[in-house]
Amino acid sequence: MFDFTILTLPGAFASGVGAALDILSSAAGLAHQSGCAAVRWRVCSTEATVVLSNGLKIDAALLPQNPMADSSIWFVPGLGIEGADSALKRLSQPDALQAIIALRAQVDGGGTVAAACSAVFLLQQAGLLTEKRVTTTWWLGGLLKQMEPNCIVDVDQMVVADGNVVTAGAAFAHLDLMLHLLRTRFNPSLAEAVSRAMVIDGRQSQAPYIVPTVLAAGNELAGRVVARFEVGLPNPPSIAELAIEFGMSNRTLSRHIKEATGRSVSVLLQSVRVNRARMLLQTTKMSVEQVAEQVGYADTTALRRLLRKVVQATPTQFRPLVFEAPRDAVKSGRGSALAKPPYADLA
Repeated sequence: MFDFTILTLPGAFASGVGAALDILSSAAGLAHQSGCAAVRWRVCSTEATVVLSNGLKIDAALLPQNPMADSSIWFVPGLGIEGADSALKRLSQPDALQAIIALRAQVDGGGTVAAACSAVFLLQQAGLLTEKRVTTTWWLGGLLKQMEPNCIVDVDQMVVADGNVVTAGAAFAHLDLMLHLLRTRFNPSLAEAVSRAMVIDGRQSQAPYIVPTVLAAGNELAGRVVARFEVGLPNPPSIAELAIEFGMSNRTLSRHIKEATGRSVSVLLQSVRVNRARMLLQTTKMSVEQVAEQVGYADTTALRRLLRKVVQATPTQFRPLVFEAPRDAVKSGRGSALAKPPYADLA
C-alpha cells in the first residue's frame, strides 16, 4: 500500500517533481522519530521512463489503461508549460487525456487528488473543480476561471484544500503542497520536522509575487485597465470613469475583468498599488509617508493595512538591508556587504 502516488507526465516541471520526491525521502527518514509509520510512495506515468522539463529522466510504473481508485493521495506536479496557449494544447495530448481519466477514477472511488501549478488544469478537465475553491499559478488564474466558471479561483493562496481536491500555486508551491499533504496523511509533527530539516519557510500566499501587468497579459481590456491604474496613480480612475472611457456599464466592465484575471477591478487596483509601493520602498529613499502618497493614500495607515492584508508584510520588510562591514574588514580592503532585499526576486 502506498501513501502517495506521484503522477508525472512527460515534460513535467523537473524541480516540482524533485521537490516532491525530496520531501518524501526526508519524511521517510524522519517518520520513526516523529512517531509515524513508514512513508511509502510510487511514481506513475504513461511512460516507463519519463523525460522531465529540463531533460532529466525518471523511472515510473505504467499508469493502467483502466485505472481504479486506491487509498493513496494522488499528486500531479506542474506540466512545465510556458503560457495559456501551450496549456490548452498540452491538455489535448494523449498522455494528458489518460491522466485525466485516472484522476477522475480516483475521485469517483473516494480518493484524494492534488495538483500544483498548471497541473490544476488536468483536474479541471476531469470535471473535479465544479463548485470547488481552488488556486493555481497566479498568471493562469483568469484562464482557469474562464474554463471552469463554477469554481472559486483564489490565486492569492499558495495551497487550497476543498474536500478531496487540493490545489497549489506556481512553481515552488510544490513544496508547500507536499508539506500540506504530509500533515493530512500523517501528522503535523512530521511535516514540521521535514520543514526544519530542509529549511523550508511556510508561505501562505502567492500575493507578494503577483505582477499586475503579467496577470492581465493576454486580455486587452484587463491590460488597458492596469495601464490606466498605473498611469493614474496617485489618483487612479474609478470603476465608473473606466466604464465610461471603455464604453460599457460598470457591471459589464467588472464581469469582463473578473473573467480575465479571476479578481475584481478593486482588487486589481490593490495589486497595482502594492506593486508600486514595493518598487518605491525597494529602490528609493522615500519615506513611508511619501510612498503612501504616491499610491494614493492620505496617510500611512491605509498603506500598512493594504500591505498587511495582501502580502502579509510591513513597509520595512521591503527595504534593502545594508550591513556595515567590521572596522578590520574596512582596513583590510573588504567593503561593506549589501544584503539581498526581501522580495527582491519577486518582480
